[in-house]
Amino acid sequence: MDDWLDRVARALDEPAIAPAELGALLKLTRDVAHGVERKFAPVSAFLIGVAVGQQTAAGQDRETAFRDAMTAARALVPAEPGEQEEA
Repeated sequence: MDDWLDRVARALDEPAIAPAELGALLKLTRDVAHGVERKFAPVSAFLIGVAVGQQTAAGQDRETAFRDAMTAARALVPAEPGEQEEA
């Protein structure tokens, strides 16, 4: 699977995803799928990628941009299933 992700990154002319980034993103999307809504997991990953791209384009380093995006998204995921707040 990592080889596939590396090939996708190259095809998009992007740096490969770091193992720590991959692990954190997979954990977040799992928690979104189980604690919020399954169909929102891939869309959440997409939005994190967009945010990281925008922040790095604005001059922030990727590690900080990723950490900030993950922190913001993680804060919205309920600690336990069923704890999602009504909007």
